[in-house]
Amino acid sequence: MKHPVLRILVLIIIFAGLNWLASQFFLRLDLTADKRYSISDATISLLSNLDKDIVVNVYLSGEFPPGFERLENATQETLEEFRTYASGHLTVNYSDPSDAASEEQRQKQYMNLIDRGLTPTNVFANEDGKRTEKIIFPGVIVQADTLSVPVQLLKGNRSSTPEEQLNQSYEGVEFEIASAIRLLSNQQRKKVGLVVSHTKVPPARLSDLIATIQQRYDVFLDMNNPESYQGLDALLILKPDSAFSENDKFKLDQYVVHGGNAIFLLDGAKVDSVSQEGSYAQPLDIGLSDLLFRWGVRINTNLVKDLTCAEILLNVGNSGDKPEIQAIPWRFFPLLNNFGPHPVTRNINAVYTRFLSSIDTVGGTQGIRKTPLLSSSPYTQLVNAPALVGYNEARKDPDPQEYRSGVKLAGILLEGTFNSLFANRILPNDPRAAKFRETGAQGKVIICSDGDIAINDFDYRRNAPLPLGYDRVSKQTYGNKDFIMNAIDYMTDANGLINSRSKEITIRPLDKIEVRESRRFWQALNLLLPLVFIGIFGAARHYIRIRKFA
Repeated sequence: MKHPVLRILVLIIIFAGLNWLASQFFLRLDLTADKRYSISDATISLLSNLDKDIVVNVYLSGEFPPGFERLENATQETLEEFRTYASGHLTVNYSDPSDAASEEQRQKQYMNLIDRGLTPTNVFANEDGKRTEKIIFPGVIVQADTLSVPVQLLKGNRSSTPEEQLNQSYEGVEFEIASAIRLLSNQQRKKVGLVVSHTKVPPARLSDLIATIQQRYDVFLDMNNPESYQGLDALLILKPDSAFSENDKFKLDQYVVHGGNAIFLLDGAKVDSVSQEGSYAQPLDIGLSDLLFRWGVRINTNLVKDLTCAEILLNVGNSGDKPEIQAIPWRFFPLLNNFGPHPVTRNINAVYTRFLSSIDTVGGTQGIRKTPLLSSSPYTQLVNAPALVGYNEARKDPDPQEYRSGVKLAGILLEGTFNSLFANRILPNDPRAAKFRETGAQGKVIICSDGDIAINDFDYRRNAPLPLGYDRVSKQTYGNKDFIMNAIDYMTDANGLINSRSKEITIRPLDKIEVRESRRFWQALNLLLPLVFIGIFGAARHYIRIRKFA
C-alpha cells in the first residue's frame, strides 16, 4: 500500500504545482497561420485598462447557413478572447431575436432592435429541397451604464461575392466591437476641428458626418476664426469653394508642421449646376495649390469620367402622356472601388464621388511617405476645365476606346516630417515669428480630390438628411462615412487600434465538384475507419492478455 499512496501524493503535488504555475503565468498560443484567434496589442491594452463593466449583447445566434455560422463563431471566439483580458469587466449575452412564443412578440423584438440601431438582413437557405427565408440581425449592442452602442458586423465591399463579404466581416469583428468598447470607456475624448468657414455647403448637407464624429470626438468649428489650430488632434477641411488668405494658409501650414493631422477634401473644378444641354465646369482655385505642392501633391483642374460610376434618374422620353424616367449611368459620378493596402480603406464599400478630379504626385519631398488610398478604375477619360457637363451625354452609349486614360489617383496619405511653405518668408519682427517652425514633428495628411465625399444628400419631402454615402437611385449606402471615420481613427489613435483592421483571414474553399464525386468514399471511410481501429485495438489487447496470463 505504501507505493500506490506515495504515487498518488506525487501526482497531486505535480498537478497542484502546474495549477499554481498556470495561475501565475498567463500563456495562450495561436497556432493558425493567419493568427485568426489572436487579438492586437492595442485591443489587449484597451481591455486590460477597463475601469467599468461592459455588457455585450450578441444577436447573431441561432441556425444559419455556413457563411453566417463562420461569422457567428468568429464573434463568439473574439468575445471569449476579450473576456480573457478584461479582468471580469466584460459580460457577454447571446440571444436569438427570432425565438419568440408568438409572431407578434417576434415582430416586437425585431422592431426593438431596429429602433436601437441594428439593421436586419434576410438569409436564404435550402433545407430538404425547400428554399427558406429567415430574418437575422448580424450585430451586437455594447452597453455600459445607461449608454449603448449598436455594432453592425455584416460589412465589407458590396462588389465582392457573398462569401468574400462574409469573410471581410469576419476580419472586422475585433475592430468593430473594440471600437464600441473604447467609445464607452472612460478614455479621454480627442478633439477634431472642422474648417467650414470657406464653404457654401448648407449645414444640413454636413449633418450626418458631424453627428457621427460627435459620437466619438469633441468637435470644434472654425467659425470663430481661431488664431491657430494647435491643440486639435485632427483637422478636416470640408469642400472649400472660396479662397484661403495667406494667414489662413499659414495656420494650416504651421498646424501640420507642428505634427498635426489634417484631412483635405477638395475640388479641382467647380460645377454650379447641370442642365440638359450642359453648363461649363470651371477651374477652382482656393489658394492652396502651393501648399499642397510643397507636400508633393497637385490636384488637377479636370474632371474624371469613369465607366465604373453611379446612376442618375433621367427622362428618356414619354410613355403615352407620362414621362419615362430611367436610371442611367452618369460617368461624372465615379465609384471608387480601387483601394490601397491600408487599414483606412480595408474591406470598406466603394466610395461615392461627384465630379471627381485627378491627383498627381511630385518629387522633391524628403521625409514624406506617400500611400495611395483611393483610385478610379482603369477605364477613365479626363476632361480639362473649363469642360461642358450636360445630362444629354448620359443618353449616349460610351465608346470604350475613349476611356483609356488608366487608373487615376483620387486620395492619398502623406506621413512624415513636413517642411513649411513659409520658410525664409517670416521676418524677425513679424508677430508670428515667435512660434514659427520650418520643420516639425511627425504628422499625417490625407488629400482627396472630391469635396462631395463628405456631403450627404437631403430628403426634402421628409425635411431630413440622408445618411452619408446613401444613393437614392440604387438604394445603397456606399463607404464614404467608413472611409472618413477610419481616416480620423488612424490619425488620432496613438495605440493603433485601427491596425486590427489589417487582419487577413484566408478563405480555403473546398472543391465542390471533387466533394460531390468523392462524397460516398469519404462517408464510408469516416464510418468504417474508426471501427477498424477499434477492432485492431481490441485484437491487440486480447492477444497481449493471452500472452501475459495464458
